[in-house]
This record gives sequence, C-alpha cells and structure tokens, in this order.
Amino acid sequence: MHAGLLALGARPGRPVQYVPEYRPPSGQRIDLFIRWRDKKGVEHRERAQRWVRYARYRFHVAKLKALPPEVKLPEDSPLRFDARNQELTWYGPMTKKERDELLALTDAPAFRDAINRFYQQSLPREMDTHWVFVGSGFYKDPETGEKYYMAEGGDLICVANFPSATLDVAIPSTSSGTENLLFEAYTERIPPVGTEVLLELIPSKITKNPDAPGKKASSDKPR
Repeated sequence: MHAGLLALGARPGRPVQYVPEYRPPSGQRIDLFIRWRDKKGVEHRERAQRWVRYARYRFHVAKLKALPPEVKLPEDSPLRFDARNQELTWYGPMTKKERDELLALTDAPAFRDAINRFYQQSLPREMDTHWVFVGSGFYKDPETGEKYYMAEGGDLICVANFPSATLDVAIPSTSSGTENLLFEAYTERIPPVGTEVLLELIPSKITKNPDAPGKKASSDKPR
C-alpha cells in the first residue's frame, strides 16, 4: 500500500510524535472510499468516514474554574467536578432529560455551555476528519541490524494516533484506554460480517489549507 501511494505521487509526511511534546500526524490527504454489493447485488460506494463515528461511551471534559454555588452534585451523579484540575467531566451518552435537569440547576453560562457541549458530543456523530499519508517508519533491530517496516504490525489505516501508522487521522486521537478512544465503528451502517469490500485510496489534490473542515477533495472518482 505504501509503495502504491508513492507510485501515485502521494507525499508522505510524519507520524504522530509524543516526546518531547505532542505533534499531530501530517502528510498528504488521502480520501478513502468503500465499495461493496448488498444482498440484492446492488453496488454501493461511500466515504469511509460514514463507517466511523465519534465514540459515545467515553469521557467528555470541559474546563470550569468552579461549580456555581447553587449547584450541588449528588455522590452518585455521573457529572463530576475536579476542583484541583478545574474540570467538569461526564461519561457516556447524555439524554435530553439529564441535560434539562442539569441546565435547570443554574443560569451560569460556563456551566450551561459545558452541559450543552456534553449533550451534543454524546449524540451519534459521523467522523468528520480525514486521513493523511504519514508513511509509518522503520525499526532497526539493535542486535541484528535488520530493518522492519513498522506498519507491518497492522497499523495501516488508523483512527487513533500511532507512530507506526501508514495512514492516520489528522487530529489528536488518543490510542490509550478504551474509555478515552475518540472513534468507534458505526455498526448500523456497516454491511454484515463476511461482505467483500473494495477499499479505494485516492491522494487528494487539495493543497491549500487541507485541514479546513468541510473541504472536499478535488476528485472523488476511483482510479
């Protein structure tokens, strides 16, 4: 796959870096499309993003200097406030009822903004970022001196940042802890297990501000 992208003229960038500080993955944007046939033999073709969504069962965090004085959170409340780190946290989906009950506690703008954000973030949301050709890397065995292509470990197309990835998402997306993962499979949209699929990787011709949200590739035609 790496060689094929190079043959198409794709330009690799750099994998994610965590030390000494975080640096997001970079590289040429690669548009992914999935093609398959349903039970009736009808062919479908969709952007790969439609098969991925933001994880609903994860921690949502918002900065908050202090709880409004009138807000008293029960010990068993899923809403938590960390005074030391000045963070308000919520785990998992938030229902409309839960949102409305929390909003009724106070008129404080910062608290209400956080609650509304938690509610919106916990709704089913299709992945809205894209992949970039980071190019993975090579590992040199210190004993034998032999080099290994790191992506052969399986990190070819990732939705969490791995230094060994060939394609990675162009945003911070932790790979640590299942409760912190940003993305998950959009299972309701994925055909049954065993369905044959063809994955198209198309180097994008976008050169100006490739990370701008809502930008589309100049061509989504298969090659």
